[in-house]
Amino acid sequence: MSEKYTRIAIVTGTTSGIGEATTRKFVGAGFGVVGNGRNAKKLAALENELGAAFCSVVGDASDMTVVNKLFALATERFGRAADLVVANAGRGLGGSVKDADLSEFGQLLDINVSGALALMQKSAQIMVDIQQKGYPKSAADIVIVGSVVGRNISPFSAVYGASKFAVHALAEGLRREIGPKGVRVSLVEPG
Repeated sequence: MSEKYTRIAIVTGTTSGIGEATTRKFVGAGFGVVGNGRNAKKLAALENELGAAFCSVVGDASDMTVVNKLFALATERFGRAADLVVANAGRGLGGSVKDADLSEFGQLLDINVSGALALMQKSAQIMVDIQQKGYPKSAADIVIVGSVVGRNISPFSAVYGASKFAVHALAEGLRREIGPKGVRVSLVEPG
């Protein structure tokens, strides 16, 4: 079944916005996609609509059990490991440093930073192994969705911006670590 798909992708936060649009684009381009989100009903609707090229794992992308299931399902469903991972899941939190709701800050860090790190780490471990055999003939990509607010901090969303600043640092560190091993690491910063 893997020959049917040009790439095997994992996309977190696939139930809305950038994640959903990315998933649709990938399926349209002939990729097999494993999506993730917390909205089981939306994931089921996407599975029904997109057909055999899409399957999903319900749960929080900061949960390592969910991360492991994403990679296991990619191999099980599509016959080979994911060679494209998009770390998109995240949440916002408005407010300045002085006024941000600290009771929500831990949840923001869990999904935006710890969840992204867990996905980047697992992706890197798998893709470096794949590229030892296939590079430069095969492609391996990790794409992290950050934000311009991670570079240009706004006083109105400084806490959120700090989480995206951290994601930027992780992406740059990963790029320097595994880029020379044939795995491309990209940071996309919507604004």
